[in-house]
Amino acid sequence: MLLKDGVIAEVGDSSDRCPAGAEVIDLEGRTLMPGLIDIHVHDSGTEPEPLHGAEGLLPGTPAHFLQAGLRDRLRQGVTTIRVVGSQGIRPQEARQAMRYGAFRGPRLLTCAKIISATAPGGRFYGDMYREADGPDDVRRAVREQIREGADFVKVMTTGARSNELEDPEPVQFTEAELAALVDEAHRLGYKVAAHAEGIAGCEAAIRHEMDTIEHGMYLHTRPDLLAQMASQAQVLVPTLSGYYWMAGLGEVIDPHVAQAAGEMPEVLVELAAYNLEQGVLTMRSARDLGVRIALGSDAHTTALEVLRMVHHGLSPAAALRAGTAVAADAVGLGDKIGTIEEGKLADLVVLDGDVLSSPQLLADPERVWLVLQLGTAVAGAALERRIAGQGSTPRGMGVGTLA
Repeated sequence: MLLKDGVIAEVGDSSDRCPAGAEVIDLEGRTLMPGLIDIHVHDSGTEPEPLHGAEGLLPGTPAHFLQAGLRDRLRQGVTTIRVVGSQGIRPQEARQAMRYGAFRGPRLLTCAKIISATAPGGRFYGDMYREADGPDDVRRAVREQIREGADFVKVMTTGARSNELEDPEPVQFTEAELAALVDEAHRLGYKVAAHAEGIAGCEAAIRHEMDTIEHGMYLHTRPDLLAQMASQAQVLVPTLSGYYWMAGLGEVIDPHVAQAAGEMPEVLVELAAYNLEQGVLTMRSARDLGVRIALGSDAHTTALEVLRMVHHGLSPAAALRAGTAVAADAVGLGDKIGTIEEGKLADLVVLDGDVLSSPQLLADPERVWLVLQLGTAVAGAALERRIAGQGSTPRGMGVGTLA
């Protein structure tokens, strides 16, 4: 494979001769794959809690934690993320800083603020929401997010059971409000991501042809809705790791081998464990009915989400496609990233070993050998070893093993 000017210029056979002057990296024994794409994250920067009597946080401090988190994601082989809700305009600020070369992190897509009806969730999530009531106000809310730099629109069709005051039923918006939201977003060329937990909210999101259904854990009880999703090319984002986190299950793969240590009210911890069971059933049903499934970790655990999807029923190949080709299509970038094809951007990951037979390689920093962003080596164990004086620096890419 030949990379040139940040693009995959040629994909050939190992017997093909490299152009004169090309820098060659032999990837024998390694896997070359597209960069991972996580389309459901809430990155906004961790805010530490100073001890009583310590200096209070300065206004710009959380931005540095967001930068650190984005750098970590790139080191893990995640080259694109979709932020589906954050505080203020921190994602837009981080994206602008990356554009001007302040630091390297994944390509960042943002919804700006989540559009919600006036609801209890607004008391919990504050600046993450733009509450709107009535079709005209909903249209205005869509336009406001686009003005603020949104790449897509996120809507709460139902409440969020990550707080104790909301239920997944009923649907938050009226039919007229939902119709106005989808019409305005699609009219302007933007996709719609639907937070949808309860069945009524899922049914509304599917009926209004929203592009991605986030969560949707009870959809296995309505195979007719899953079949409709498949026929309309809508994408399910199961977000299993979000339930793991809310249930206090740490970083385990098998939820039955861990003792829960939740940080939420007991009723929500118990509900999260139940929702994980339901979400797994829905993911399997969606797979069987031909619904496209994309990876969204709802956390900082993209590799763990792959492994959990495999543990709960997807093949390694299907889980990897969920985090590459399907995710790229879901966010409207399928013509640019997500697969290894001539003409696509050279966002790539090299893993030490065969990831199809050993997907756990993704979770081992030592086996994430090299991460390339637009053809430039930006992270990975190979670079770290070079800094430590233990090897040569991979700078270009010639012929390698394709998976």
